[in-house]
Amino acid sequence: MSALLGRKVGMTSVFDASGRQTVVTVIEAGPCAVTQVKTPETDGYSAVQLGFQDAKIKRTTKAQQGHFEAAGVSPKKHVVEFRDTDLDVSLGDEVTVDVFEEGDRVAVSGTSKGKGFQGVVKRHNFKGVGDATHGQHNRQRAPGSIGQASDPSRVFKGTKMGGRTGGDRVTQKNVRVVRTFPDNNLILVKGAVPGHKNGIVEIRRA
Repeated sequence: MSALLGRKVGMTSVFDASGRQTVVTVIEAGPCAVTQVKTPETDGYSAVQLGFQDAKIKRTTKAQQGHFEAAGVSPKKHVVEFRDTDLDVSLGDEVTVDVFEEGDRVAVSGTSKGKGFQGVVKRHNFKGVGDATHGQHNRQRAPGSIGQASDPSRVFKGTKMGGRTGGDRVTQKNVRVVRTFPDNNLILVKGAVPGHKNGIVEIRRA
């Protein structure tokens, strides 16, 4: 499994040789520095730790500075560990978008857009009353009854109600790589991926 960190640039559309249009998300993928390589002998499991985007030294702790110096790389803003990868890398190596090819199927993980407090219509796709007759003048988007009878005299946990929406870790699976631009560290994947513009995403070969 190949893996890479990237930044969501935005969305656009491209055309293939037959003129078919495809909506894509543009991701600035890498280059990522290998900041740590874990093995079953030393750590109990195999993993590769990648760092993305340079950080200012004054915003890096002494412990982090020592960690990056041991790898021989500059301090990084984002560090993520990928387990069970097939990346044949060593400490301090650079991983680029070349690990992916057009047609690959990948999983893209990121933090979804935060939408604040939302009602049940937007949060859980409730239909609402939908009709203002019979005195329903302000209940079109209300959740309706949520309580029980005298037994059990409580609202069950997990009842769908209004609340904070978004800001969760979301993984979009089986996303097709449409094009790659190694010279510009760009990868184009079909459709939308989680997060806002400039959000950090993790890309793994599915």
